[in-house]
Amino acid sequence: MTSRPTAPRLGRAAVAVPVVLGVAYGIWAAGIQRNGGNGVITWGQVVLGVVSGVVLIALGIGLLRIQSALPREIRAAAYGALFGCAMGFLYSLSDHSVLRSSGIGAAFGAGMFLTAFYVFYTHEN
Repeated sequence: MTSRPTAPRLGRAAVAVPVVLGVAYGIWAAGIQRNGGNGVITWGQVVLGVVSGVVLIALGIGLLRIQSALPREIRAAAYGALFGCAMGFLYSLSDHSVLRSSGIGAAFGAGMFLTAFYVFYTHEN
């Protein structure tokens, strides 16, 4: 019988970062969708916030679990794609065009790619 390789276990601190970011992201998304409303929070805003936060948490934890198997370029691209998509989605919630939201997401993603690549390149052997 062969043993299956398992993904590395994540510590509490490693899991806490995507969870806190996901909660903040969900609140931010619901706040943008609320559009400064009249103090009334709708179920649609709550659902949007919860779903977007949970999706970001799941993708963040998933990326943390597989990042050690990725070369630094792909790892930096994955972080850039996750961050760029997240920021583009938030920007699209404020009723901007798809093209402009995609451009903003691409710009943020490129910035995150460069930052993550620099950090990975200078901190690895």
